[in-house]
Amino acid sequence: MKSITVFCVALAVMLCYACSEDKPMNTPTDAEKPAPMPKVPEGDEVITLGAGCFWCTEAIFQQQPGVISVTSGYMGGHTKNPTYEDVCTGETGHAEVSQIVFDPKKTSLEKILAVFWHAHDPTTLNRQGADSGTQYRSAIFYNTDAQKEIAEKSKKEQAKIFEDPVVTEITKAGDFYPAENYHQDYYQLNKNRNPYCHMVIAPKLKKLGLEP
Repeated sequence: MKSITVFCVALAVMLCYACSEDKPMNTPTDAEKPAPMPKVPEGDEVITLGAGCFWCTEAIFQQQPGVISVTSGYMGGHTKNPTYEDVCTGETGHAEVSQIVFDPKKTSLEKILAVFWHAHDPTTLNRQGADSGTQYRSAIFYNTDAQKEIAEKSKKEQAKIFEDPVVTEITKAGDFYPAENYHQDYYQLNKNRNPYCHMVIAPKLKKLGLEP
């Protein structure tokens, strides 16, 4: 009985492991520098999405057909050149986001948003699972009027599906600040190290029919 209790406690701790609790240890200086801005090939489009922890969002959209790149970063706040530690305070106004570059000939914003709605809970204000704070808010940052129209239409359609109100904000994209290098390709590089990857991200990928 004692061994079962210990196991349950350990499992609960792992499940409550939050996105903000992993920081680099003895990390090379370059890993803590902001990643470069994503390149956008001619004819491709960009959309920036907030869906909780950007480690999860990145891992999901990296597997979507037509997606060229996914860069984790920060947007929507007032602090210039924020660090991860700054954003984790919840005082910068920024959300953790994934900036997605996609080829409109191979996919569409409608398809990307369809994945977005299934990838998180858009009815919980400033919270996704154990991650709580305005930095984890649900958000769509559009670049054009056409993208805004598509996002608003998509949100209205989702509002008919969810029992609770959809609280996703739809806002004109502002300055995008790429997160530190150690946040990029996070799941692929840390899935065998960080319990959050094993207990939170991997099950979410499986639920969406993606490769864990």
